[in-house]
Amino acid sequence: MSAAPEPGIAPPIAHGEAAVAAEEEQPWLRLDRRMLLVHPVNEIVKLLPVLLISLVIGTQSGNHVWSLVAVVAFVVFGISRWFTTSYRIGPVHVQLRQGLFRKRLLSVPRNRIRSVDVEAGVLHRLLGLSIVRIGTGQQVGSKPDAAKFELNALSTGLVPDLRAALLARRPPTDVEQTAVTQEPAVTEIGHWTPAWVRYAPFSVTGVVTIAAIVGLAFQYGIGAKIARSSTVAEGIESAERVGIAIAVVVGIVVLLIAASALACIRYLLTYGNMTLTDNGRTLHVSHGLLKTRQTTLDRARLRGTTLKEPLLLRLAGGARLDAVMTGVSAERRESSLLLPQSPHAEAERVMATVIGDHRQAAVPLTPHGPVAQRRRYTRALIPAEIALAVALVFVILDRPVFWAAWAAIVALAVGGVVLAWDRYRGLGHAVLPGWLITRSGSLDRARDSLEADGIIGWTVRQTFFQRRAGVATVIAATPAGTGKYLVIDLPADRAWSLVESVTPGGGDVWARR
Repeated sequence: MSAAPEPGIAPPIAHGEAAVAAEEEQPWLRLDRRMLLVHPVNEIVKLLPVLLISLVIGTQSGNHVWSLVAVVAFVVFGISRWFTTSYRIGPVHVQLRQGLFRKRLLSVPRNRIRSVDVEAGVLHRLLGLSIVRIGTGQQVGSKPDAAKFELNALSTGLVPDLRAALLARRPPTDVEQTAVTQEPAVTEIGHWTPAWVRYAPFSVTGVVTIAAIVGLAFQYGIGAKIARSSTVAEGIESAERVGIAIAVVVGIVVLLIAASALACIRYLLTYGNMTLTDNGRTLHVSHGLLKTRQTTLDRARLRGTTLKEPLLLRLAGGARLDAVMTGVSAERRESSLLLPQSPHAEAERVMATVIGDHRQAAVPLTPHGPVAQRRRYTRALIPAEIALAVALVFVILDRPVFWAAWAAIVALAVGGVVLAWDRYRGLGHAVLPGWLITRSGSLDRARDSLEADGIIGWTVRQTFFQRRAGVATVIAATPAGTGKYLVIDLPADRAWSLVESVTPGGGDVWARR
């Protein structure tokens, strides 16, 4: 077995019995020896709360052996991963062996590789190492991690050639082999700027981070001690003196400030120095200040883009852009990211550049008519109608209904009307030669531009209420992105005509019926 990977460890992709036989003759390789420094440190950092508890227990009992045992156990576990992990990259498969007591062999056919992501944390960067993750766009069972192919860690100098070889779909021709020495022209089509951090607070990232911190604090008993502390007791007394309403308002303001600050910090660390480049064959996305991430997107698998415009970000004039890639699930958000929260105009410009069609951003969307509009108002007002019915029952039963309840009913009604108006305003579709554009949603609005050639099937679906209303939902099926893209509440008599306009011949027989 080789002690370390050498340049050229990824042979050209090949097929047939001869390639399989040659692959069996290849040696298994170990990861870089420098990972012996990385894994023990990472294990200790991940389990730092457990170590702190062990230290506290040891201090109270006067026995610090438990802390020492825990540290030694984590270090030994981290070191053992180097001795129990090996990999082999052949012309047909990429294989990974792991485990000491429970052996596992993961084999991925080269022609099924859909993405190669590269990450490097602070320690990895200091040691010149990278983490290479290979994805096939599939999940096995209910545990996605069960099929995760990760090489942690490889020498950073080996990564570019390895990534290019793994993403190759066929053996190179003589002309292509000669052209390898000529670097393709690289064009930068997107670049992050520090001013974009102003869009970070318009997300739930900060609130989720605070919730996670609070959850961990209570999980390890720290939260309970804080809740019983004198500081919290004094705070409750102060709140009672100034009034509960004022205290709640102040608490919300403090929470929003803290959440915004955390969101900005995370945004800077995650997306700082982001660049999006294009060499004609691949799109390359790189971002991160402390922990860097590099994603290579094969243009041959590009099937469109998704412009995400959640409500808060939309009010701030921002948007996020993702690629719709064959074999790359939309749930793996960072693997399809083109631009993080950024100015809406910049996201539209990058979208047009990536898909090569500058009409996409300006094309007006076709509205879906009064029935679709009525359905939005009907569903948005249901909470207010239920609350009003409950209040009227109390009135009939001669029970008091406080003014706050009536105010809440009015607020629900007004909010429902505004939500319905915005949902219908964002509902629509358009058809351009070779493209389907669809948009829907309000709180989480998305505009999908889907290449017609990437659509492999159509479904026209009608629920019971849609049939009564005379509308239908048209579903375009594709092996890319989310797997299906919807045109919601389109008049039923226009459904198969839409299919025919996007895929000639696909809806003709149904349109005639």
